[in-house]
Amino acid sequence: MPVFDPVEANVPALRDASLAAVYYGQRMGGDFYDFVRVSPTRVLFGLLDVAGKLEDNREIVAAAQQTFRKYGCELFSGEDINEAEAMIEICLQLNRTILEAAGKVHSSPAFAGCYDESLGTVCYFNAGHTPGLVRDETGVVELPATGLPLGLFSHSTCDCSTVLLEPGAVLLLVSRGIVEAKCSGQELGLDQVKAGLGQSGAENAKDMCLGVLGQVQDYMCAPPTHNDVTALALYRDVTTKGLAAVSN
Repeated sequence: MPVFDPVEANVPALRDASLAAVYYGQRMGGDFYDFVRVSPTRVLFGLLDVAGKLEDNREIVAAAQQTFRKYGCELFSGEDINEAEAMIEICLQLNRTILEAAGKVHSSPAFAGCYDESLGTVCYFNAGHTPGLVRDETGVVELPATGLPLGLFSHSTCDCSTVLLEPGAVLLLVSRGIVEAKCSGQELGLDQVKAGLGQSGAENAKDMCLGVLGQVQDYMCAPPTHNDVTALALYRDVTTKGLAAVSN
């Protein structure tokens, strides 16, 4: 039986914003990120954590990526789009794909969002993933789970929410390997990641991600090889003008 690999995720150029993901070392497990432009003004992105080792979940990850790209492009191809309904459908299709590819229950927390460049908004779902973090001039807030991890129940549903990124705001996603990084038996934890994000002076997505990985390495006093360690960030430029009001 052939073994399929995920294809390389190329970050699309954004208007008045930057998007990046940084992964430490070689992938050992199921951390996987992807990006795809689905319309002239929308970009879909996601971070997936498939349980297990690389040699056991490669085909699951590849199948999930195919589904993510296929349904993302199909659902966001029209003009009159309900973003929340489209994201929920993507979540349902990803869940079905993971169960079918694994042939059994296979826990796969995921966070996926659709960034609208014209509005500066992100419509997202958090299927049991580490909370997303949004930093703006008011501080850092968490985007907690809106549903259970993918790959557990065939009819599981997930809610969607929308968040507005003001100019200078950043959305940060981190893998479980980051919050579970240990030093002398103590985990780094999400609170310290939040504190680091609040103090970061980075002004683009890649530097934000590199700062998080640097924080992990400094905390552990060693390269973080305990688990997959991944950070994904979406940064909206400070110079962006013309905000629109959004309700969840």
